[in-house]
Amino acid sequence: MKQSDQSVSGKTHQTDWKAVRDEFPALHQQVNGYPLAYFDHAATAQKPRKVIDAMTRYYEFDNANVHRGVHSLSQRATLAYEEARQKTARFICAKDPSEIIFTSGTTASVNVVALSWGRAHLKPGDEVLVTGLEHHANLVPWQMACAMTGAQLKIVPVNEFGEVSTDSVAEMLHSKTRIFAFSWISNALGTINPAHDWVQLAREKGITTLIDAAQVAAHHPIDVQHLGVDFLCFSAHKMMGPTGLGVLYGKKSILETLDPVFGGGDMIDEVTYEKSTWADLPYRLEAGTPNIAGVIGLSAAIDFLESIGWQNISRRESELLQYALEKLSEIPQIRFIGSPKERAGVISFVVDGVHPYDLGILLDEQGIALRTGHHCAQPLMRHFGITGTCRVSLAIYNTFEEIDQLDRAIKRALRLLGISQSN
Repeated sequence: MKQSDQSVSGKTHQTDWKAVRDEFPALHQQVNGYPLAYFDHAATAQKPRKVIDAMTRYYEFDNANVHRGVHSLSQRATLAYEEARQKTARFICAKDPSEIIFTSGTTASVNVVALSWGRAHLKPGDEVLVTGLEHHANLVPWQMACAMTGAQLKIVPVNEFGEVSTDSVAEMLHSKTRIFAFSWISNALGTINPAHDWVQLAREKGITTLIDAAQVAAHHPIDVQHLGVDFLCFSAHKMMGPTGLGVLYGKKSILETLDPVFGGGDMIDEVTYEKSTWADLPYRLEAGTPNIAGVIGLSAAIDFLESIGWQNISRRESELLQYALEKLSEIPQIRFIGSPKERAGVISFVVDGVHPYDLGILLDEQGIALRTGHHCAQPLMRHFGITGTCRVSLAIYNTFEEIDQLDRAIKRALRLLGISQSN
């Protein structure tokens, strides 16, 4: 049933969803003469004014490098940067801010672990386990690590519903497995994996774990201590923060054993022509000038999400997802790819005989922004016998009216393509 866009009852307050949407400047525009309906949150989220303003203030008043200057601008920038690290640690329930490493994104975070941890711990005969749901960012780095060390990459298969069974995971975690790296939520299908259960299975066998939480951070609270995970990665831009910034969480006892992947400034203790020694965590893994404005923007994004509340976010996105599934299910030409029981706000579909790109172009002409293609998950697309899908991904700033707009746009596109819409 269609809900009102004005308010949804929260745990402690009423959420005015129109007011929330009004915080996003990019959403208030027309594309090709139609109101923009943005359904590409899984690729990158739109940014609220709070994030944009925080980054602008840094550039206008505090633009200086961090950790290196005694002057006031550098001191203010350093304070904001390190306060953001503390806030990020609290956001995911890390024990210590030094367990938070800022990178350029989830991809960079996985690569740091694959290269540094992998180089130190993998050898011929070892196995790295991932699932068939993975984004290339949590697949290709492990292929590279295995090629470098002689380890083997193993894949937990995906069933016809777009799910990976826990029984299959348990069966493939064995004495040769050194690390199990998996996505908490599939970016291509929206499948929600039982992250806590999988980590516990691995821990019981002494296997290191990494979670790709890129699709989680804007939608669900993260508690790394409850999870018990060794590494966890996410990106700021998928949680309404800036592009070019990621977070790598690692247990301090493990991070302290890692050699830096990148060398340069700010990650050193002492440098001579003969050798160098490394700084303490987290700086030893953050070479060079960091994305200072991005970190400040991430801090503002955390504030924004927490001001709305996870219960409100969950309820809103669940209602939008159910409504979108109902509307799209009424279009007989649509074939959904993946139907997981536990699902986030992502819907992948195809129309047989129509290339996703062609449908995406016709939808863009009507103001609809969605993702078309393989979603950086080519092996998963091959599993389903397709080259790609149209993907609708939802966020709290979407509306039921936009879903109605999407429904009308798809039906019009099918008419333009000469496709009968009768059952």
